[in-house]
Amino acid sequence: QVQLVESGGGLVQAGGSLRLSCAASGRTFSRYAMGWLRQAPGKEREFVAAISWSGKLTYYADSVKGRFTISRDNAKSTVYLQMNSLKPEDTAVYYCAADARYEGFKGDYWGQGTQVTVSS
Repeated sequence: QVQLVESGGGLVQAGGSLRLSCAASGRTFSRYAMGWLRQAPGKEREFVAAISWSGKLTYYADSVKGRFTISRDNAKSTVYLQMNSLKPEDTAVYYCAADARYEGFKGDYWGQGTQVTVSS
């Protein structure tokens, strides 16, 4: 089991920035690929970004590429999502997830989510 707790969400104006954090506990953090997904009201959950166990590989949804950056600190068992140039369409609950597989990342373990609201 891996327990994940997100933090850092909030209300921000369009064009602003937020950094989300996800602290992990339980099984060895560094064995898992980590990722972020989001769900907007009335929409299905969608992939945002993922990072390999080593941190050397990352990939992003086209909608956030160039604006969001995923990173991890294995010593702190934490993964981050730096979000810049935020848009109202980025408004969603953001979930941190851990997956044994980097490719085809879907999430074996999930956090409870943190709300991000971007005002226009």
